[in-house]
Amino acid sequence: MSWWEALFLGIVQGLTEFLPVSSSGHLEIGQELLGTAGEENLTFAIVVHTATVLSTLVILWKEVAQLFKGTFTTVKWNEDKNYVGMILVSMIPVFVVGLFFKEQVEAFFGSGLLLVGICLCVTAILLYFSEWLSKRRAGLGHEVGYKDAIIIGLAQAVAVLPGLSRSGTTIATGLLCGVKKESVTKFSFLMVLIPILGEALLELLDILSGEVVSELGFVPMVVGFLAAFVSGCLACKFMINVVRRQKLIYFSIYCLCVGIFAIVYGLC
Repeated sequence: MSWWEALFLGIVQGLTEFLPVSSSGHLEIGQELLGTAGEENLTFAIVVHTATVLSTLVILWKEVAQLFKGTFTTVKWNEDKNYVGMILVSMIPVFVVGLFFKEQVEAFFGSGLLLVGICLCVTAILLYFSEWLSKRRAGLGHEVGYKDAIIIGLAQAVAVLPGLSRSGTTIATGLLCGVKKESVTKFSFLMVLIPILGEALLELLDILSGEVVSELGFVPMVVGFLAAFVSGCLACKFMINVVRRQKLIYFSIYCLCVGIFAIVYGLC
């Protein structure tokens, strides 16, 4: 992978991570079109995902700082501890998948665009119906609760498939559960921080061993990381405003179009 290919894919990752269009699916499509598909696919994906997680910390630093302050500066149970508790509950399904089904999940990456296209079409359907239902409720939703957290967590575990948007799936699932848009969007962005950073830490151990660097290259990793971080900061802020304006239907149409393209390309 050259530095300019890493730059392009990093920007794609950053722009699509927080938009409900599947960053992993777009990475698969980009790598397939560029001809860079290979064993280093998952490594590069983890590197750029880590960059976008850090961009989340930059954009939502006030919310994150408040949670830390409320959780660790007092022994009394409060709203911040309760919120962190819901985030931890939401992580259980994806932890189980990562612990027991890691090899099966990795096998989906680099396996072609047919699965990516199908999952993008599923994302489109989820976005359409969640948007439709949210408008019918006319702002009557509730805040995230523990029951919502575990259901949204299950959705996040399923969304490890390339093409099934993590943010789109978790936000849509929350909306279908009756959670307010702003509440589920914030929760969706924060719930992914620990799993991705944990996965990145494990990958870092491999990078320090020298094996991953020799396969992927140090310069492409750095370029991809920086590109994903900068574009991720822009996309995160943009996504929050988009959800507030209730225009997820546009992303549904986009996912459907890209999904059909991926299916046709995968079958040819």
